[in-house]
Amino acid sequence: MTTQDTPGVVAPPPLIFVGFLLAAFALDALAPLPLRPAGIDATFGWWSGGVLVLLGVITFVLGIGNFVRAGTPVPTREATRALVTTGVHALSRNPIYVAMFLMYLGGGVLANTVWSLVLFVPLALLMRYGVVGREEAYLERKFGDAYRAYKARVPRWL
Repeated sequence: MTTQDTPGVVAPPPLIFVGFLLAAFALDALAPLPLRPAGIDATFGWWSGGVLVLLGVITFVLGIGNFVRAGTPVPTREATRALVTTGVHALSRNPIYVAMFLMYLGGGVLANTVWSLVLFVPLALLMRYGVVGREEAYLERKFGDAYRAYKARVPRWL
């Protein structure tokens, strides 16, 4: 972990999600594993994938908006200036990551590949321990009791 005023995450979270989604697409090109069984209308996949992506985009925009209103940067490589606990952050301590998971899953459904589900577990573990765990430790050091109280009342994910 870094001693700078940042959480020292393993990589920028958007790159992690894009990397895993691209890996799922590459694996699907090498060894196709369709998510939708043969004979099932593709319309359901388009609607369900689209809804997941749309919910992710809306949650993402709301989470980013909270950070902007609080005057704190979104990128994890910059120092946090404020503890954001309102809006979607009152429902989840990590709504932007929840949004990215929704968009990731929606992309996998739209692409009709099981590989996105197979890679979901390692993606979730990397996010939990390589990003969120480091951010939580950083925020606890930075905001102390205020962050501990927030952690006690708001779930990590949902």
